[in-house]
Amino acid sequence: MTLKQQLVDDMKAAMKSGDKQRLGVIRLVNAAIKQREVDERIELDDAAVLAVLEKMVKQRKDSVSQYEAASREDLAAIERDEIVVIEHYLPEKLGEAEILAAIDDAIAQTGATGAADMGKLMGVLKPKLAGQADMGQVSALVKERLTAG
Repeated sequence: MTLKQQLVDDMKAAMKSGDKQRLGVIRLVNAAIKQREVDERIELDDAAVLAVLEKMVKQRKDSVSQYEAASREDLAAIERDEIVVIEHYLPEKLGEAEILAAIDDAIAQTGATGAADMGKLMGVLKPKLAGQADMGQVSALVKERLTAG
């Protein structure tokens, strides 16, 4: 079952159970997916849906920090609840050791030797680690690996 189909099924289940909060978040996710499909005139695959979900989580985390800075804990709590629902659809995050193993595999695969090869390496890693790792962390680890090696 694709991620989009799972979202539709979960939306129906939330409607039947009366879980308004979960239903609202799933509708937001579906709307964001549909918007991207309409804008780009394409059908999103699971990797692209994961990218949409990652972006939505990042936006909500930014909102939480802004709400906390403005002493609006009520609004921050709403955003945190939405993050929990969205993260349910993301794959489990990889640990640093697993990310480093993926980086080492990619280095062996591409023959990367220095910082100049970082773009090529990230091009291989991004689709592999999408949704499973923070790409900022991956980038920092790649940089560290390439400068140390």
